Amino acid sequence: MQKKVYLAIRLIAGSILLFFGLNKFVGFIEIHPKTVEMGAVMMGLVQSVYIIKLAAVIEIIAGMSFIVNKYTALMAVVLMPVMLNAFLLHLFLDPAGIGGAALILALTLLIMIENKDRYRDILKA
Repeated sequence: MQKKVYLAIRLIAGSILLFFGLNKFVGFIEIHPKTVEMGAVMMGLVQSVYIIKLAAVIEIIAGMSFIVNKYTALMAVVLMPVMLNAFLLHLFLDPAGIGGAALILALTLLIMIENKDRYRDILKA
């Protein structure tokens, strides 16, 4: 992948993650679930207290990591379960809102593909 394309992918993913991670703490934009089912799941996650905050911290740290290009490969691995879960929640409960989750999941996958050399040692049998 060309360096400029990879830089753009990292900066876009990092900015989106930082924005939405901070939004979970500060709440500068209000996000309303489009379906009753998604609303119930989100209410459960918010009432659990720590799950939304943990996801937000992971998003913020991953976003900063992608922007400054430090520990990018590690943070992509840490971020993947969070983004995969967000994507699957939207896929099954709120298909109309899947765009953002699909975008971040795709960008994270591209970042992981670009860093595939760094995963070779941990994936040896």
